[in-house]
Amino acid sequence: QVPAPVASKATKTDKPQGSKQKPAGPKATEPLFKSADAVQVTIKGPIASLYGGRSVPAPGVPATLTVAGTADELAMTLAPRGITRRKRENCPFPPLWIDFVNKPPANSVFKGQNKLKLVTHCRQPESFQQYVLLEYAAYRLYKVMSPVSFGVRLAQVNYVDGGGKPVISRMGFVIEDGGEVAKRNQLAEFKGVTRIRPAQIDAHAGARVAMFQYLIGNLDWAIIAGPEGEDCCHNSRLFGAKAATTALIPAPYDFDFSGFVDAPYAAPPAQLNVANVRTRRYRGYCVHNAELASVAAEFNAKRPQLLAAIDEIAPIDAGAKAKARKYVDGFFEDIASPAAITRNFEKTCL
Repeated sequence: QVPAPVASKATKTDKPQGSKQKPAGPKATEPLFKSADAVQVTIKGPIASLYGGRSVPAPGVPATLTVAGTADELAMTLAPRGITRRKRENCPFPPLWIDFVNKPPANSVFKGQNKLKLVTHCRQPESFQQYVLLEYAAYRLYKVMSPVSFGVRLAQVNYVDGGGKPVISRMGFVIEDGGEVAKRNQLAEFKGVTRIRPAQIDAHAGARVAMFQYLIGNLDWAIIAGPEGEDCCHNSRLFGAKAATTALIPAPYDFDFSGFVDAPYAAPPAQLNVANVRTRRYRGYCVHNAELASVAAEFNAKRPQLLAAIDEIAPIDAGAKAKARKYVDGFFEDIASPAAITRNFEKTCL
């Protein structure tokens, strides 16, 4: 479990004599994505029907979610999601959609949530927990760099079948909805198009996303196009002022194909002729090159916070943390000078 931040001591204040203190009201529930503590939940339903990425009729199989230590028992549907991880040969247990049947109550940690992505353990061996935790860490790394990013919350999930028999208990994490990202940043989601021009992206934000993807060694993304027939963009979403079509800000997600995570099923795109996912290649746009120096300066300034974001995730084992830190250190060597930025970024831009 990730340690909770240490709260500062409250300042004592004097009250006039004879004044009456108001009785304490019910404790406010912290928003789901504000805390770094893992939430303990039990998901009960026909879990076996989800294995192997099987076809599940819409809207999914009925299930309940119970939060440990609370009276929460939330009705929902579960459905497999994803592309690569939905294939049986990659992940016998696929990532899931959690779709609440009713609005969670105001005293629930899931208050305000409607439909959430749950990143699951993929395979049964304990070693696969580290890949889940490293992908969670990648989201936390980007959060250091930009508030226009997807919040994540670790979850210790006990999966139980419909008859109450335990199936497996593993860590996963839930991902904030794009609408909530927009609302939190007073922006709007940019939807309804499959492709845009690089010039429509805010230059600084575009360079920042591309440099971050280089940091984690990820080539499985795009910020100007989505998969055939789907909204822009691939493993990222666009945000901007209401009705805006320029100065768009991309927010990346889905980092399991990155070298930082180094999942056993991950492979680089064949057309790039890259040896493996640990090999970095910059895929940003040349039109954003003027921002590279200032973006690199931001990463250098936040190096301590980036490394701390890895160290603070207690369930990541010491070996995985050391490997992750070393990989991140390699990125900082690649932005250490103007010559390094020219060599590693400007010469391979698109």
